[in-house]
Amino acid sequence: MRKIELLAPAGDIEKLKFAVDYGADAVYFGGEMFSLRAGAGNLTIEEIREGVEYCHSHGARAHLALNIYAHNEDIQPLREYLLKIRDIKIDAFIISDPGIICLVREIIPRAEIHLSTQANTTNYLTARFWYEQGVKRIVTARELTFDEIIEMRQNIPAGMEMESFVQGAMCISYSGRCLLSNYMIERDANRGQCAHPCRWKYKLVEEKRPGEYYPVEEDGRGTYILNSRDLCMIEHIPQLIEAGITSFKIEGRMKSIFYVANIVRAYRYAIDSYLADPENYHFNPKWLDELKMASHREFTTGFYFDKPTNKDQNYQTSAYTRDYSFTGIVLEYNEKTKTAVVEQRNKMNIGDTIEVFGPDCEGFEFELTYMHDEDDQPIESAPHPQQILHIKFPREVKKNYMLCKRK
Repeated sequence: MRKIELLAPAGDIEKLKFAVDYGADAVYFGGEMFSLRAGAGNLTIEEIREGVEYCHSHGARAHLALNIYAHNEDIQPLREYLLKIRDIKIDAFIISDPGIICLVREIIPRAEIHLSTQANTTNYLTARFWYEQGVKRIVTARELTFDEIIEMRQNIPAGMEMESFVQGAMCISYSGRCLLSNYMIERDANRGQCAHPCRWKYKLVEEKRPGEYYPVEEDGRGTYILNSRDLCMIEHIPQLIEAGITSFKIEGRMKSIFYVANIVRAYRYAIDSYLADPENYHFNPKWLDELKMASHREFTTGFYFDKPTNKDQNYQTSAYTRDYSFTGIVLEYNEKTKTAVVEQRNKMNIGDTIEVFGPDCEGFEFELTYMHDEDDQPIESAPHPQQILHIKFPREVKKNYMLCKRK
């Protein structure tokens, strides 16, 4: 069985470390410029150095996204940036622009190049072309079905890898190459500044009848006609592997550490379960339930099985489903007192039912009956962000275990 990579988003250095701790084989992140998530925390050069070292010390890979479509004004700053990071042992560069590929090869000849989904690779002839240009991995266009991916795998060199998205937000435009944000508010989605106008509410008005709203609305408030559901392929691990996909990519550099840890953990269980015994593999519905604990929209399988229909859109709302509140992170645990130091992330109260999970823990629930503040004084409620707490647990917990509660 070939190696399957679980590739996780890392919007900042904290998320990078949690992704690795919770089971990611590799992470992808952006620097402070030149990636398509300018709104994420992103990593400074020193944080990139720290993050790469952290990945390598834990047996994981580190991929840097340089996937903007560059304008002339970007070239010299990018050249200067590459000169500053060329000594960092980044494992791969995710690029969509051919000019940037040439520039990276000039400054970092050893660089492993992965072609971004923004490059819209939809056929094996195009994949072969990129392989001849030295591209090691294709991030497939989101618009491909399983049949198309299988045919591509059969017709590209054995040394070329395929990476595909398996979880996260879907873009209404073609492989993310959107002009809507630029047109409406002059924020270029192809340079990392997307305002996500596809999530806004719309009504249809005919040009010569201003003020007349046509009845294409789902209800009286209008329709989110461009709003896709979130991709979720955790129920289809065997098909993903059998299609020849090397890397399973999770979207979400803008998401929380709770999201990253939760999604990575669920996919880690599913992938490892399949690889351990493919013939007797059975999907565990608990993995899907765990995915739903993180903030999400309704799920879809995207283009994998066929072209999406109206059932893959959400016309009523662009809001997320948030059934759980991320309440804290374990910082340390005292085995003698069975008490942990916890950093609060959202409000907790005595009497709450708290759920706990970690990379090596399937999870458990307990009623919160003992909570002290940093001065070891008993408190009934912890409302302050990042408040340091002392909480007693019914069983052992470890650093970076997470706490949450149902809303």
